[in-house]
Amino acid sequence: MKQRSESGLGSGLGSGITVSPAYRIVSISILTAVTAVFTLLIRIPIAPTRGYINLGDVAIYFTAFTFGPITAVITAGLGTAIADLLAGYAQWAPISLFIHGLQGFFVGMIVRKSIVRLQQRLDADKTEDEKGKKYRISFPVILLAGLVGLVIMVGLYFLAGAALVGFGAAAVEVPGNIIQCIVGTAGGLLLMKTVMKAYPPIRDMFF
Repeated sequence: MKQRSESGLGSGLGSGITVSPAYRIVSISILTAVTAVFTLLIRIPIAPTRGYINLGDVAIYFTAFTFGPITAVITAGLGTAIADLLAGYAQWAPISLFIHGLQGFFVGMIVRKSIVRLQQRLDADKTEDEKGKKYRISFPVILLAGLVGLVIMVGLYFLAGAALVGFGAAAVEVPGNIIQCIVGTAGGLLLMKTVMKAYPPIRDMFF
């Protein structure tokens, strides 16, 4: 990390420091592995689609909430695709790469836009020394991000499943995917709050 040259969301939201590219690459690698582990941790097979319900969305939402859309699109796509390959669901790996990557990106983008607007209002009202010190995501933004992520994940997996095994079989997976997204949103939010409370400088990784 290094001192921030000028104020801005891309430079971090916490202690006024920027994050080096090498540090980001290492963090992305770790978060990709975390996403894969969460996806593999608990697997509930869905026989008609030859897919499975998992906890990967917890890691995806956590990353999107905490690190933003750029990190989330990489770690969500790669992490779930790697998990599919390791778990023996290779046919789903490219689908997971695309769908979960898209999910992570849009969830992170919604959060990013909200934080940008909040930061701009705070910066306009405060002195130079007080700028960039607040990081807060409102509950309506969390709900919107969770809903958008749910629609993307559930909708696209339904279409992918329908193309692979038919609409009837794909419909069987829909309720489980909805629950997976709801648990992912709640778990990701809880994990974000816990990590930020334990280590506030983590917010400098958001961009």
